[in-house]
Amino acid sequence: MNALAVPLQLQGDGGAIGRILTEQNVPYAETLGTLLGLVLGFAVVYIVGKAVVSSALNRVLDRRGADEHAKKPLMKIATLVVAFVALGAGFAFAGLGNILQSLATIGAAATLAIGFAMQDVIANFVAGIFIFTDKPFRINDWIEWDGNSGIVEDISFRVTRVRTFDNELLTVPNSQLTDGVIKNPVAKDKLRLQVPFGIGYDDDIQQATDIILDEAEKHDGIMTTPEPSVRLTELGDSSVTLKSRIWISQPSRADFVKTRGEYVTAVKQRFDEEGIDIPYPNRTLSGELSVGGMDRLVQSND
Repeated sequence: MNALAVPLQLQGDGGAIGRILTEQNVPYAETLGTLLGLVLGFAVVYIVGKAVVSSALNRVLDRRGADEHAKKPLMKIATLVVAFVALGAGFAFAGLGNILQSLATIGAAATLAIGFAMQDVIANFVAGIFIFTDKPFRINDWIEWDGNSGIVEDISFRVTRVRTFDNELLTVPNSQLTDGVIKNPVAKDKLRLQVPFGIGYDDDIQQATDIILDEAEKHDGIMTTPEPSVRLTELGDSSVTLKSRIWISQPSRADFVKTRGEYVTAVKQRFDEEGIDIPYPNRTLSGELSVGGMDRLVQSND
């Protein structure tokens, strides 16, 4: 068989090492030269290339302020590229140029086939790059999307892992997080909460407003600047709705739930003490109740 019939058969002249061994009359000089050239060429280029590329890539990422979770996948990709180049260098050093040509042809065909088979994977990979560059959220951020919510635990180039507040782990393809709208309540240093309170139509609106503001000012977790505010927003069927707007600093999911719960509880207790009613919906049923067949019943008794 020749090299064209079996493209990946190790048929080389052994390269420089093979020629040296041939001059020394070493048995199987070409075969030994090919193997040694392949191993030494790969090892030298891989070790040196990895050290240089890793150091340079680290400096670039540090200057751009990349997070640790972004460095790891980039370093893995860089290592794979260095290994591929080192493999090519090993083939060349071993005098196996014909194999390099065969590998290039096979690699091109494989790339085309893999590209069609992995469209979703590639889409998620590209979306992962956008997440790393645009930074719509970070690890430990609380995010909401498509009716889901949770804390980001890990971001990779293909998927993002989110821990829900029920302690469920969601593995979300990155394309889902870049194609839709993502809410990141903790992206800034403060967050506004809107808390509605319903009071009865006979209650004093100003008194209720003063209580809501007073309890907001007493709570340590509620900011005084911007100051809390209350607006009458709705005249409902059974209640008047006063909506309180308050701000919390350095928000997290725990802060959001804790502050809101304590605030609502304090206002409810003050309403009870001041005699302000928090009504519940009332329904009045009206109509007539008739019983048929009474005339026949009377006749039968007669």
